[in-house]
Amino acid sequence: MEKILITGAAGQLGLELTNALITKYGAENILASDINSKSAEKFQSVKFISLDAIDSAKIKELVVSEGITQIYHLAAILSAKGEDNPLFTWDLNMKSLLGVLEAAREYKLKVFWPSSIAVFGKDTPRENTPQNPGMVPTTVYGISKQAGEQWCNYYATKFNVDVRSIRYPGLISYSAEPGGGTTDYAVDIFYKAKENKKYTCFLSEDTRLPMMYMPDAVRATLNLMEAPGTAIKTRTSYNISGISFTPRELSEAIKEHIAEFKISYQPDFRQDIADTWPKSINDEVAQKEWGWTPEYNLQQMTGDMLKNVKLKS
Repeated sequence: MEKILITGAAGQLGLELTNALITKYGAENILASDINSKSAEKFQSVKFISLDAIDSAKIKELVVSEGITQIYHLAAILSAKGEDNPLFTWDLNMKSLLGVLEAAREYKLKVFWPSSIAVFGKDTPRENTPQNPGMVPTTVYGISKQAGEQWCNYYATKFNVDVRSIRYPGLISYSAEPGGGTTDYAVDIFYKAKENKKYTCFLSEDTRLPMMYMPDAVRATLNLMEAPGTAIKTRTSYNISGISFTPRELSEAIKEHIAEFKISYQPDFRQDIADTWPKSINDEVAQKEWGWTPEYNLQQMTGDMLKNVKLKS
């Protein structure tokens, strides 16, 4: 039986993946961790520990004491927040990954590590962005993710570490509030639509970005991790595609449910970041190697989000 350690489990992706892994492997085989000890209240059915993901010695200690066989290493500082403190973002994102990869090398672990469309940049084709284009990322988050992809490939090639990765587009979920990413308008807009029926967007109305509804992202992650090793030819990170839309198109989809909803636009520094990212993603490699295909479209995602978003009392 697999025993799985999740770092950064209290984040948007972490909460959803933890629940999916509980369903698949059983709560007794999941160890959730996050640097914030107060996050324990989010994990009632699994063992939780407060863990600084940079503490590589502690990670190795947990691998041994808990019999860990897989690590889902999700701890990171995201794109917009990362620009507030670039050096700390680099340190956390890179040191934590290298510590996990070293543990995986030493103890023969399987690793999942998320990359991002932030690895792309101004020299990358923005329409139907291919698997291996030119990449000059414009944020420290993107730089750290690109470097991380190369480290993953290095450990897979040099030490035969079974590390697998996905370049997530913007992720949309109702289980966690926005966490500081450039695509997070597409989460916050649902809260504001239900709260007061209006939203001020920090991106311009026609800024098209690739997005993905969380159920598709979780399913992609589990499918990738369950695929036979012989199928995984890409050890940097896989492009995957979900839904590409603009703030205006999302607002129109919301108006189908909340007719009086209004949106206005005040682009800020995140607009400059978004302008270097893809508009749509080519994921033919993931389709071919492990059978990826999305299930949700814009209308399905919008209806499900509005049904499930819960406002704070």
